[in-house]
Amino acid sequence: MARRPTIKDIARRAGVSESAVSFALNDRPGVSHDTRARIRRVAEELGWQANSAARALSGERSGAVGLVLARPAHTLGVESFFLQLVSGVQEVLSAARTALLFQVVEDVDAECAVYRRWWAERRVDGVLVVDPRTGDPRPALLAELGLPAVTIGEPGPPAAPAAPVLSPVSAVRADDAGAMAQVLDHLHGLGHRRIVHLAGLPGLAHTVRRMESLRSEAERRGLGPDHVRSVVTDYSDAEGAAATRRVLAEPQPPTALVYDNDVMAVAGSAVAAELGIPVPDRLSIVAWDDSALCRVTHPRLTALVRDTAGFGRLAAEELLSVLAGGPPRLRESERPRLEPRESTAPPPAHTDS
Repeated sequence: MARRPTIKDIARRAGVSESAVSFALNDRPGVSHDTRARIRRVAEELGWQANSAARALSGERSGAVGLVLARPAHTLGVESFFLQLVSGVQEVLSAARTALLFQVVEDVDAECAVYRRWWAERRVDGVLVVDPRTGDPRPALLAELGLPAVTIGEPGPPAAPAAPVLSPVSAVRADDAGAMAQVLDHLHGLGHRRIVHLAGLPGLAHTVRRMESLRSEAERRGLGPDHVRSVVTDYSDAEGAAATRRVLAEPQPPTALVYDNDVMAVAGSAVAAELGIPVPDRLSIVAWDDSALCRVTHPRLTALVRDTAGFGRLAAEELLSVLAGGPPRLRESERPRLEPRESTAPPPAHTDS
């Protein structure tokens, strides 16, 4: 195995002292312009790279940012959202020569423990925080640690009175309420009056916002909870299918279903086919996140289209800005737009309201 070049190797090749190499490579005064240029040229020829662990111990940046997912692991393998999000994050970080440290844990308590460990070990310079929650303990913890962070999604109410902000905190958000209003506009305009929203995990801030938006938009149209309501799931195809089966077995089943992700929508479409309920003749289906699944399913699914990779790029850019000393900001991603396809149509003429 080839040995990694060291400062001693560079000093020997450049004909200077090791301290001169250290000054040159760390942009410190103490060497002339010509000597600095020669040392850097030799370092590049030898393929030298800074030891990130040693730099962290000396108080310099680690060159890495962290991302922790506190979700059931079995739901991640089937959902395309996080894959696209991480691809956008990685695109920006790679260009900035910054590593992404990624970990999946069981719950928020475990996630907080990871942040404490990363901070103590100086493993990361900052973190991207996903799935903001109601009563979320993470912002206060990150402020207490002084660990720079960007929240992906608008934060929910804090778990306790906010701690003093010790580090810059930014957020990037998507307009979940506006997106849900588009969905209800579409379905209501087609004539649907019994609509069920198959929501994601309860307690997530964006789940709550979508449910609240559905309720307020329904009330604005004179539709109460007997006509329009939400049912929470864990985002998996199994729970999406089970919830679909339950609501379609009701005495007055919904004429339209709105799913919080593409996987559940496809699973729900399969349940409808199994039960002999044609889509869209007797049941309309809308998926929250468009994907290849929505476009290859028959009939193709009406879906909310958004640039998820772009959302990830925006979050990574904001974190790099925070690390460079930029002010905390709330940034808005591109608003999702509804793409009507063959899975939505007016309800049967004989359907009671």
